[in-house]
Amino acid sequence: MNSSPVFLQEKDEASPADSSFPVSLEAHVSVHSRLKRALDILGACIGLGFFALVFPVLAIAIALDSKGPIFYSQKRCGLKGKPFRIWKLRSMVVDADQLKGQIQNEAKGLIFKNKNDPRITRVGCFLRKTSLDEFPQFWNVLKGEMSLVGTRPPTLDETAQYSPHHWLRLQVKPGITGEWQAKGRSQVDDFEAIVAMDLHYQSRWSVAYDIQLILATVGAVLQRRGAC
Repeated sequence: MNSSPVFLQEKDEASPADSSFPVSLEAHVSVHSRLKRALDILGACIGLGFFALVFPVLAIAIALDSKGPIFYSQKRCGLKGKPFRIWKLRSMVVDADQLKGQIQNEAKGLIFKNKNDPRITRVGCFLRKTSLDEFPQFWNVLKGEMSLVGTRPPTLDETAQYSPHHWLRLQVKPGITGEWQAKGRSQVDDFEAIVAMDLHYQSRWSVAYDIQLILATVGAVLQRRGAC
């Protein structure tokens, strides 16, 4: 019987200094939208309700597939660079963070991707293709740390290497999905392209556009486009 803990937390990295931002970050208008927040709460409740139904099966599958806990958490940078702890279902081997340096990065810029990452477990590949590994993040949305739609939440080591224009993407809350997810998923492998998409989202934002991106994401997931 696997006696591993239920939760796996990445070792905390040093948070970015509060006064070290190279640009002045102003919260985007979407952050203060009550309608967007209402959509987030509704979506989070629906997402967590569905997750509660499928979790027992997923937890058993993860436990039988590889040793380690069911959940994985990691510190990410949220709105205006504020660190928060993100939650996922574990889709990699337990020492994935330590093995990262041995894996070739096939992406350009300040993101990490490898199409055949050997750290991903068999069940983990299924979780990623269906985006089920992301469902615990509905809890982050309910808490207000994330939104249904926003920017990809960067890791602390990524933001430590940011240029001034990169910080502008953090003027919105991080999202479970966004333009990068709805329009490209894992096929987008250029960080500057992701930044451009994030800034385009900010310029075009409306609640209707959020709903459009959510529906596009659902379509991409159902068609199994991109992620693994």
